[in-house]
Amino acid sequence: MKITKRIFVQLTAGAVLAVGAVMAPIQAVAAEKLVIVTSYPPDTTVTVGKAFTKATGIKVEMLKKKTTAGIKYLQATAANNTSDMFWASAPDAFEVLKGDGLLQKYTVKVKGIPEKVGAFPINDPEGYYKGFAASGYGIMWNTRYLKAKKLPVPNSWADLEKPIYHGHVGMSAPSRSGTTHLTVETLLQGEGWEKGWARWKDIAGNFKTVTARSFGVPDGVNSGQFGVGVVIDFFGLSSKASGFPVDFLYPKMTTLVPANIAIVKNAPNPGLAGQFIEFLLSPEGQEVLLDPKIRRLPVNPATYAKAPKGFPNPFKDKSIGSAVKFDLQLSKSRYNIINSLFDVMITYRLDDLRAATKAIQTAEAKSKGNAGAMKLIKQARALVSKVPITAAKASEKDFNSIFKKKRKKATTKVTGRQAEFEQAWDTEIKANYAKAKQLAEKAASM
Repeated sequence: MKITKRIFVQLTAGAVLAVGAVMAPIQAVAAEKLVIVTSYPPDTTVTVGKAFTKATGIKVEMLKKKTTAGIKYLQATAANNTSDMFWASAPDAFEVLKGDGLLQKYTVKVKGIPEKVGAFPINDPEGYYKGFAASGYGIMWNTRYLKAKKLPVPNSWADLEKPIYHGHVGMSAPSRSGTTHLTVETLLQGEGWEKGWARWKDIAGNFKTVTARSFGVPDGVNSGQFGVGVVIDFFGLSSKASGFPVDFLYPKMTTLVPANIAIVKNAPNPGLAGQFIEFLLSPEGQEVLLDPKIRRLPVNPATYAKAPKGFPNPFKDKSIGSAVKFDLQLSKSRYNIINSLFDVMITYRLDDLRAATKAIQTAEAKSKGNAGAMKLIKQARALVSKVPITAAKASEKDFNSIFKKKRKKATTKVTGRQAEFEQAWDTEIKANYAKAKQLAEKAASM
């Protein structure tokens, strides 16, 4: 058969259509996958992901990033976004993304979710992100470790300042963990800027370590690397439920806020993302949160009827998180500053802070009744507690926007005005800690 130009075009078009018909279902199947940027550990992401896939047939890819790194990733990829959802605990992180126009609204269809948990709205009033669980912040400890070291059970943040806990406490940094950021911010709001930072420095002076990731803290407590950890509640509750010799409590000075999920603007699969939200808030999804590997506080009050004995219920126990009325806008306004200050004053000056703290503790033990020595100790404590900027300065929008670079380690290069400010702070802090140690040693010699 002679193939004319017309027949060739018809054959080619038919072949293209045939290939299209074959490829269409393959493409449809490929599209049935959600990409979720999340800071949650595998115990949560794998358990929830499997339950969702089993219920819907939709596959999920969890793109693991720390909260702060997740924010930067979505900001950097906004022009060519390939992520469907952002899933994390920190509401202030969602406020940052919302402010950047990187989230899209979604209306929940599931019924039975109250407007608030504690004093905090469960969902963003403007509809950009949804609360699926409640989160509180507190202290977990290894019961065997405390018994072996003859340490008392801590009942408050102030307890962690006591000399007996020196070298026994672990925590992550707010620049490395959104949940740790909320913990730091909660105490700053509850105690005030100066007193709050003084509290954190006094606690940090007893640190064994600042972990690289938030779940490094429960891992350290579970394994007995250190005895006490500052954590979000589900780390302590899930470790206990999984059989580790640990316990957890909410100090009075804490808050209760929702853990959230949102659909990213220009998400490839917004319909599937909506299904994930509906599943999380459904009775089945809420019950998954009670799994021993997860142990999060559901936002549906009816779910607590199926919770294990002794499980915290914020809808009945109004004392959980009632002491601090968390100000989300205040937290958002100084988000970057808090991270930089903590790293400069604590994370990367931990050896100096520990040395000054130990010297003060030793001096206090030796100097009771000696007015001259106590005066020097007071001066030493004031130097350790000093913060290089005021609360008002920390909330200035233009000033806060300078601090965009996150240091993964002390040697990470920071440039521009952020580097200038951080270097000036570091010089001041280093000198203060050295002077405080000197004064405390002089007091001890008296």
